[in-house]
Amino acid sequence: MEKLTQQEEDAMQTIWLTGGGFIKDFLEQMPEPKPPYTTLASTVKNLEKKGFLESEKLGNTYRYTPRIKAEDYKKRFMNGFVGDYFKNSYKELVAFFAKDQKISAEELKEIIDMIENKKAE
Repeated sequence: MEKLTQQEEDAMQTIWLTGGGFIKDFLEQMPEPKPPYTTLASTVKNLEKKGFLESEKLGNTYRYTPRIKAEDYKKRFMNGFVGDYFKNSYKELVAFFAKDQKISAEELKEIIDMIENKKAE
């Protein structure tokens, strides 16, 4: 799965949020400053070419739906990110944020609780 550009990722976030629709629907849901319609249309076409979206022609317009779930993209992206920047070590990732004070001891305890509860299932 190809990594998305920031512009493509922004569009996909909106498309995942809406569950699919028309370009005008996506544009309405996007935060300010909204991209021009033609820019978003071009981005959506690129996402379709990359296999992230499928389209259905309805009259003289297209309805787009996601082909990839947001969760699947996040997993792939995070695995690649951790592999590229943290030598495939999630421990190194957490240590990075702890050293930079981006994660608190309380949050770390919550993460440990999540892990322990997952093992108990």
